[in-house]
Amino acid sequence: MDTLIPQHNASLTLLEGLPYPMGAQLRGEGVNFAVFSRHATSIELCLFDASATREIQRLSLNGPHNGVFHGFVPGVGAGLVYGLRARGPYEPQSGHRFNPYKLLLDPYAREIVGRFRWLPEQHGYCLGHADAANSFDCRDNAPHALKARVAAPYAQEPWRRPRHALTERVLYEVHVKGFSKTHPDIPVPLRGTYAGLAHPASIAHFKRLGVTTLSLLPVQYCVDEPTLAARGSSNYWGYNTLGFFCPDPRLSQQPGDPAAVTQEFRTMVHDLHAAGLEVVLDVVYNHTPEGNENGPTLSFRGLDNASWYHLVPSDKSRYENLTGCGNTLNVAHPQVTQFVLDSLRYWVQEMGVDGFRFDLAPVLGRGAHGFASNAAFFVALQQDPVLSQVQWIAEPWDAGPLGYQVGKFPGRFLEWNDKYRDAVRGFWLQRGSTRGELARRLTASSDLFHHSQRRPTSSVNFVAVHDGFTLGDVVSYSQRHNQANGENNADGREGELCANHGAEGATDDVGILARRERVRRAMLATVMLSQGTPMLCAGDEIGKTQQGNNNAYCQDNAISWLDWAQATPGLRDFVGEVAALRRSEPLLRHADWFVPDAHQHQTPRLMWLTPSGAEMTSPEWHDYADHAFACQIEAPPAVTPACLLLAFNPDRCDRPFALPAGGWCLALESSGTLVPGGNRLESLSVPAHSLLVLRRIHH
Repeated sequence: MDTLIPQHNASLTLLEGLPYPMGAQLRGEGVNFAVFSRHATSIELCLFDASATREIQRLSLNGPHNGVFHGFVPGVGAGLVYGLRARGPYEPQSGHRFNPYKLLLDPYAREIVGRFRWLPEQHGYCLGHADAANSFDCRDNAPHALKARVAAPYAQEPWRRPRHALTERVLYEVHVKGFSKTHPDIPVPLRGTYAGLAHPASIAHFKRLGVTTLSLLPVQYCVDEPTLAARGSSNYWGYNTLGFFCPDPRLSQQPGDPAAVTQEFRTMVHDLHAAGLEVVLDVVYNHTPEGNENGPTLSFRGLDNASWYHLVPSDKSRYENLTGCGNTLNVAHPQVTQFVLDSLRYWVQEMGVDGFRFDLAPVLGRGAHGFASNAAFFVALQQDPVLSQVQWIAEPWDAGPLGYQVGKFPGRFLEWNDKYRDAVRGFWLQRGSTRGELARRLTASSDLFHHSQRRPTSSVNFVAVHDGFTLGDVVSYSQRHNQANGENNADGREGELCANHGAEGATDDVGILARRERVRRAMLATVMLSQGTPMLCAGDEIGKTQQGNNNAYCQDNAISWLDWAQATPGLRDFVGEVAALRRSEPLLRHADWFVPDAHQHQTPRLMWLTPSGAEMTSPEWHDYADHAFACQIEAPPAVTPACLLLAFNPDRCDRPFALPAGGWCLALESSGTLVPGGNRLESLSVPAHSLLVLRRIHH
């Protein structure tokens, strides 16, 4: 349909329309609107001119029918700019905050126009009033409110998804802007954009690392928190979503054109797919930018506050803050469940993505009695014919009571495993992690995931992610240095496992630099060689530092961007080498759990050995004084004669290891002091702070 926008003097009519699908949908020679509100008495559709500055007509939607207001406007089409006004009780103590003076953004908006500003009139109450809680703001916020624009249909894209096997998947957590913002091989106009992430130079880097799946930090339409805006900063990470159907324009070459932003995102996905790379989105369906009871009225709060949010049962003027962000979306409500599912399905079908990483995922399973793995949302997700076919990754904790739910998610969920992170860091930094704890994490954390038909791949193994120290800073700092965030260094995780190896931050000491490099390489190798699903954090493979900042959420600058000028090519090449070894050795990415009587079950057998070559005993597993050990993985003889030996030495001195019977050759050595090859080893000395992989020689 051609773009049809009413003229200033046009008078449009509203027909009955349909209560589905939700949002604004082109239908025939017009647009159908459907908006949910269980408690509103009426909802007005407010139409604006093409500049989105002048309101030209209001039409009262029909209904409600089963909680949905709806109507059909003939004679209009793509490009129509609109907002909503909802009438109903303003009774905060009962959970209702309707204010018709506030123009509201359609939650289902496919395109968002305007520039958001934090102004007092964005609030439903009188900001600064002596009795603000009981006040009512009558100022019209329309000139400053974000507005929806009806989107033109997208060209049908035959998405050709790579679909890597679970055991082959290697995740790479990356910020769209930060990855390419300073990349010298990417044209300047493309740096920091969706197009930049899919540039051939970017793809070449991902392929060199052996990455199969990009896990993008949030790309849905985000607004900055008022505290950040007040000090001229921004939410760089993007965990403050308002437009759940819109790609963030800040990551586009053409941020002022919503249609162009969408097309650039779709092209990015297409190009990454063509290179064999999957695209997973980090999504934030746990809270919105409307904050707590002192926050603004932008969309959900003004449409039906009591349905969209978890409210404190004893005082519904207040919000349950299970997210640490002021409010919590009530995904247990059927209409909110439908909203989340509709949004997810849109990103799969229209935008081409291959899955989702759910931020603070326990919120999605919270009801009146806390978290439940069989919550309605999870059941609906597993039954959905589209969403049941894509990847799901959970951040398995939130900020509420009993919010730590690692290992408790259902179905095909993969889960971030922070116990893995802490065990690997603790082992290589010699900060309290025993050999027994590391062995448990190396074999995919069966104590957490070996139940309900879940697989070893359920454990997402990592040592660093966006939230916390970079790997380079894990080995270079002994405490956080977050002064640049403007919060007096009080933000960010305190007591994060790290060690500076003799100097805080940058140093010219050759010995300290060498130790740091060895430990960093050993940690990266451990991640790639463990059973489960490995995940790298963008920049760790080139030595990225954030100068000790372990909460750089508001640093849209050189602190967060990858510094390609200071990249360490040798480290990147090493990661690619380890990834290649993982691909070539099925024993390093086994699809099933290891069992004690392995060969009877035709599965690989594990043997845990001390440096002397003896099998580990129970006391030795828990010995805090001795750390070095080896893991022998032997395939069933009837299947293949393959056998590997992984030797770990986190100590400051080289350690001699007794070789098991049979001939062995070196396949990988993390410190860079030994050269892998096919020659038979007569003895083995494992360098300090390093990990070795040996293959048994078969004649």
